[in-house]
Amino acid sequence: MVISKRLIPLAAMEQLMKQAGAERVSDKAKSALKELLEEYGKIVAQDAVKFALHAGRKTIKAGDIKLAAKK
Repeated sequence: MVISKRLIPLAAMEQLMKQAGAERVSDKAKSALKELLEEYGKIVAQDAVKFALHAGRKTIKAGDIKLAAKK
């Protein structure tokens, strides 16, 4: 098992999966979703930074995030 900083709590992963209809969620499933979402979030954030810098801003705006997520 890979030990990583807790950027997103495992409890939040369980809540997401239960909202999606899961009755029970294993610890490995929570960890797998956490790792996936954190990696995807990092990629989106990096792209959003590029969009903001291209626009001449230091501040990341919601539009940058939305645009990066569509990429």
